[in-house]
Amino acid sequence: MTKLPEPWLSTYHERKEAIRARLADFEGIPASHHFYELAFCILTPQSSARNAELTIAELERDRFFSIGFDPVSYLRDPAHYIRFHNVKAKRLLHTREQFAEITLQLCDRSIPAAELRDAVMSAVGGLGMKESSHFLRNIGVRGLAILDRHIYKHLTQLGVISEPPTSGPTRKRYLEIETAWHKYAKKVGISLDELDLLFWSMETGEIRK
Repeated sequence: MTKLPEPWLSTYHERKEAIRARLADFEGIPASHHFYELAFCILTPQSSARNAELTIAELERDRFFSIGFDPVSYLRDPAHYIRFHNVKAKRLLHTREQFAEITLQLCDRSIPAAELRDAVMSAVGGLGMKESSHFLRNIGVRGLAILDRHIYKHLTQLGVISEPPTSGPTRKRYLEIETAWHKYAKKVGISLDELDLLFWSMETGEIRK
């Protein structure tokens, strides 16, 4: 087994327990909250995670999933503005209508993670590999790469990939990078999911979702 190099290794040892606790938190998310976790991942592209969290908190407070209403005013609120709010509002409404179908598959944990990701992408128009992976990780599904520029930076520095994609990767390239990351994770004896939170914590100083 190869050791994770510095400074990643010492940082991992410092944060290992917190990282594992965060992953356990994801597994404990109740099914009643799954819709809002998916809604969060619909809102985050090109908007801050904090703004998405604040918007989702208000939608949940006002029982958007139970009632169903036009959420545009929530998304365009200057206090937590979400870019492309009109498109994303329509996506939230569509997802709410489709969520019973999605839930049936989420409840069947015998379905491989990659197949669950494809099912989510199929049910929610416009949701990509990254966002679908992010949603599934946030409800306790493990082993899916959530690829963005911060992750590419670390994968490149560690030699997992030769260079980051210059634009959003194709499905084929996404899966190639995910496979390479899994191989590296196995080599250093630390799961992809733990490495993901490690890399993010090294960028932000926080172990967030």
